[in-house]
Amino acid sequence: MLRTKNEKKNFKSGFVAIVGAPNVGKSTLLNQMLGEKISITSKKPQTTRNRIIGIVHRPHSQLVFIDTPGIHRAKRTLNIRIVDAALSALGDVDVVLVMIDVANPDPDSEAFLVKKLKKQKQPVVLVLNKIDLVAKPMLLSIINEWSESHTFAAVIPVSAILGDQVDALLAAMEGLLPDGPPLYPDEALTDMPERFIAAEMIREKVFRLTGQEIPYSTAVTIESFSEAKSGNLVKIHATIHVERASQKGMVIGKHGARLKMIGTEARKEIERMVGTKVYLKLFVRVHKNWSKDTKALRRLGY
Repeated sequence: MLRTKNEKKNFKSGFVAIVGAPNVGKSTLLNQMLGEKISITSKKPQTTRNRIIGIVHRPHSQLVFIDTPGIHRAKRTLNIRIVDAALSALGDVDVVLVMIDVANPDPDSEAFLVKKLKKQKQPVVLVLNKIDLVAKPMLLSIINEWSESHTFAAVIPVSAILGDQVDALLAAMEGLLPDGPPLYPDEALTDMPERFIAAEMIREKVFRLTGQEIPYSTAVTIESFSEAKSGNLVKIHATIHVERASQKGMVIGKHGARLKMIGTEARKEIERMVGTKVYLKLFVRVHKNWSKDTKALRRLGY
């Protein structure tokens, strides 16, 4: 749909980085704002490993969000790469959205984040997430404490999982965007290719359906992604990479039961994304110590 000259004149657009400690609900918030799932979530920290772009369309603005991995004091090679990816997003945006979990604070990661914010020139919006889990007096105390740590353009308490106050947050950020035309077409939700999102959806199921140790030792690559000529079937072959043979057995499970469960759950979500039937074939391969190998990290997309 073409916009009138008047609409373009009064239009705002820009980039917003969503940053915060691991597991504060950044991906949940992005999915809530979009009304669609493009960023994977789980209760385990560091689920997000890459920068994910999500595009929110409003009558007078277009907000391009960058969902970043959790910022923390990293030591492992993979985690250092993850944090570098998050911090690199801060220099390329018009607004920084800092998110904290008021129900489960992470003082060390939060102190590290505040230190990084001191260098930012862009307006910073503070989002206090999970307000449904704390009493109002405690929330007011948290707001006061954070307001003293940095000069924020706005402080918005939200519940990302319930959608509470999300409209107020979008309105606050819209007011901080520069004037400008839309950066993406009206129907665009993300600039990430479908095969990338499919790999992320598979990885999410590994996170959710395996034990504490396994998720951090896994990566997923798409070996083939093809659509049938009839257009009613997408065929995907994907590989789940693990670091040790014992982990391969845990991912596959007894008689292949866990791998089948991972495939079934991932296939349902991929079908919702592509809007057609999906044939998903999963393989599990041992790639010894890939998370500590810089060459392997590059090959696997980190």
